[in-house]
Amino acid sequence: MARYTDANCKLCRRERQKLFLKGLKCFTDKCPIETRNYPPGQHGQSRKPRVTDYAIQLREKQKIRKTYGLLEKQFRSYFTEAARRRGVTGENLVKILESRFDNTLYRLGLAPSRKAARQLILHKHLTLNGKVVNIPSVIIKSGDVIRVREKSKKLGVFHDSMKRMKDNMLPSWLSLDKANMIGTFLNVPERSEVNFIGNEQLVVELYSK
Repeated sequence: MARYTDANCKLCRRERQKLFLKGLKCFTDKCPIETRNYPPGQHGQSRKPRVTDYAIQLREKQKIRKTYGLLEKQFRSYFTEAARRRGVTGENLVKILESRFDNTLYRLGLAPSRKAARQLILHKHLTLNGKVVNIPSVIIKSGDVIRVREKSKKLGVFHDSMKRMKDNMLPSWLSLDKANMIGTFLNVPERSEVNFIGNEQLVVELYSK
């Protein structure tokens, strides 16, 4: 399976914006964006950003894709599905991305980042509706229940993540039982409920060319 293996902080620097790919580090002074807010590479500081409409749309698409940790083919398939559904294509795209298993685990506060959430899922530390699921891209539906397996509840990553998770940080479309490490996907979120990094309308314009 193809995946990105280079430094995550380079992705944020390329977009000149925090994409929150490194969990707690993103909220400290160690975040490279605080000291090196320019694209990586030998000519990063001298490189002038393009200002064409296409360049702006492309960078917006790349920003969203990198935030959710998707490869190009996978992101394009989500856009195709969003366009097929009834309603506004951009809003449908946001709903699909937010309904992924790994993103839901991250939003629940059971993982410090989406990348960490994918690793936990791949290592079979979670169950979905009582069954072990190790596919991060599974689309979660209303009423689905995510549980940390009994033998995995002692892992420090879960406890550390929940300690940083405040009640007011939990999205309105999710509920969390911290004591038992059980999360419930209440409903698919509306676009207005999602704190979304990026402008999905620019992605629609890019793919509509």
